Amino acid sequence: MIVDVALPAERYLAWYRGQAGRVLMVSRDGRRVSLPAHHLRAFLTHEGVYGSFLMRFTADGKLVSLERLGGEGPCSAPSF
Repeated sequence: MIVDVALPAERYLAWYRGQAGRVLMVSRDGRRVSLPAHHLRAFLTHEGVYGSFLMRFTADGKLVSLERLGGEGPCSAPSF
């Protein structure tokens, strides 16, 4: 599943403040994804989290891997 993320640092900081625990996103194929915010920490810069990511899950829906893809795709801001 591929998701395009455009998450400004200010919004990601809501997780640090305890105001949010999950990031809600929509994949390129229209599926809704609710991901614990800590999974995006490795991709956080001073600007926030931006880019296209490939997510892999087990058959029962547990996240196996999250990797940034090269290139640019359309980005939509996830919500908390």
